[in-house]
Amino acid sequence: MTALHAFINAGNDLIWGQILIYLLIGTGLYFTLRTGFLQLRLLGRGWTEMVGGRRHGDASDISPFQAFATGLASRVGTGNIAGVAIAIATGGPGAVFWMWLTALLGMSSAFAESSLAQLFKVSHHDNTYRGGPAYYIQRGLGQRWLGIIFALCLILAFGLVFNAVQANSIVAATEGAWGWDKNIVGLALVVLTAPIIFGGIRSVARVAEWMVPVMALIYILLTLYVLVMHLTELPGVLMLIVKSAFGLQQAAGGLAGYAVSQAMMLGIKRGLFSNEAGMGSAPNAAATATTRHPATQGIMQMFGVFIDTLVICSCTAALILLSGVHESGLNGVQLTQKALEAHIGSWGGDFLAVAVFLFAYSSIIGNYAYAEGNVEFIRNSKGVLLVFRLMVLGMVFFGSVGSLPLVWDMADLSMGLMALINLAAILLLSRYVFVLRRDYEQQLKAGVKEPVFDIGRYPDLAQKVGRDAW
Repeated sequence: MTALHAFINAGNDLIWGQILIYLLIGTGLYFTLRTGFLQLRLLGRGWTEMVGGRRHGDASDISPFQAFATGLASRVGTGNIAGVAIAIATGGPGAVFWMWLTALLGMSSAFAESSLAQLFKVSHHDNTYRGGPAYYIQRGLGQRWLGIIFALCLILAFGLVFNAVQANSIVAATEGAWGWDKNIVGLALVVLTAPIIFGGIRSVARVAEWMVPVMALIYILLTLYVLVMHLTELPGVLMLIVKSAFGLQQAAGGLAGYAVSQAMMLGIKRGLFSNEAGMGSAPNAAATATTRHPATQGIMQMFGVFIDTLVICSCTAALILLSGVHESGLNGVQLTQKALEAHIGSWGGDFLAVAVFLFAYSSIIGNYAYAEGNVEFIRNSKGVLLVFRLMVLGMVFFGSVGSLPLVWDMADLSMGLMALINLAAILLLSRYVFVLRRDYEQQLKAGVKEPVFDIGRYPDLAQKVGRDAW
């Protein structure tokens, strides 16, 4: 296990320290500038699309809102609670600033990847669709071999490793709150997860549709209560975040450079783990929706990044920094629990244990939905899918009894490999992103309330896109 951990850390140092951070920021900047700051101009439109995400087919399809909720189910998970706490405990309060920046730039990347997923989706011949980076790499770039590599990375990351991460956080929360045995909790998670994943993507979408809004709203309301109680302290917390992000807080000690690099690294890694912008995961959910225009789902998934990081992650950061326990030596879920207990008393730990369960459980089923489409991309076989589902349940149990550092580092490595492939793909396919963005916005400017995509207007694109989808 020591040798394995050393190998994983070496891979993370190479990918995150030398390549991915610059590629993430550069790609986000590229799409931000080329789309004229789309994420700011159409942020309100994201709310409109989310609220109006009704069905556009029959009752057996997956609605735009269900696809959005499935994507958000995976985004809104332990990264919002444990991930933020790890970033602050290890990288300092400044890590929160870099999480915000990653999200703001990443919103444009999220629009690009989810719009492409919709454009290149394929019919599943049961009133639903499949799609995502593997599909647009194959159809858009004509490189099935690279699509298979991406699919394998996603299956490893989301189907297996990330589900272990989510289970790990559930166990940590229940141990901290009630002292529950991790083996029993792990078995219970397996029992609760099995019926949903064996029900397939439709089952995941139905559960996510009601679970995600409820859990997010409850957590936000509790945070708002804490913020109101500490309203006068908020400016000081914001200043602490900004000063720490640029080393001003540590300058007196001569550690500014190291502190900035740590804050930046942890903030971007944990931010990407939480909001998944540019990673190539959410497009797999975006592609399943029956919608009238590919950019519609791009706008909705872009809005999902805003909700995840700039709203929910900020809630967790505020809870921790306002409590003053971020230098207590605690980490992960237990740090957030301690912070909440400092604000609302001992029952705060109980509340957070329940919240972590809801957040992490929704992520487990959302992660499975991503992976299922990629298993089918490689080989559409009921036998292969059965084996994969059993492996997912095995990783849920492994995550329940495994150690936190190893599980998180495995997640970072697999996430980094995915992101590298996907970011390269969306940059190579960016001309199609700009076509979709222009077509969508031109219809909005013409007074069309609900833009409709006509593939007949783009003959060259029609040759690459499946006519069973558009």
